Amino acid sequence: QVQLVESGGGLVQAGGSLRLSCAASGRTFSSYTMGWFRQAPGKEREFVIAISWSGGRRYYADSVKGRFTISRDNAKNTVYLQMNSLKPEDTAVYYCAAIRGDHQPEYDYWGQGTQVTVSS
Repeated sequence: QVQLVESGGGLVQAGGSLRLSCAASGRTFSSYTMGWFRQAPGKEREFVIAISWSGGRRYYADSVKGRFTISRDNAKNTVYLQMNSLKPEDTAVYYCAAIRGDHQPEYDYWGQGTQVTVSS
C-alpha cells in the first residue's frame, strides 16, 4: 500500500512557474514508477509526465514537453514536478500516482490532488 500526498499547487500568471511535490509513504518507494496526471473542469483525466522507478526514464505528454520536468529523491520518498512557462490551459487538478515497476497507462495508487490555476 502506498499513500501519496501532493503539495505546491496555487495560482500563477501565464508564463510563470510552479513546483509540485508528492510525498509517498512506505519503504519501497524506489520500486515504483511515479507519474503526474491532471484533470481540467469538464475534461477527462490525462497523463502529464512520469519517471521510472530507477529515475533513468522519463515519459512526457506532448503538451508539456520542453516546459515540465520531473525528478525524484528516493531518500526522501518524494517526486517533484517542475512546471515552467505555464499556460492557462495547464489549469487543472494535478494528481500524483504510483505504479510498481514500469510505466503503464493505468496507475495503482493516487493522491488527493492539488489545484493549479494559471491566469491569463
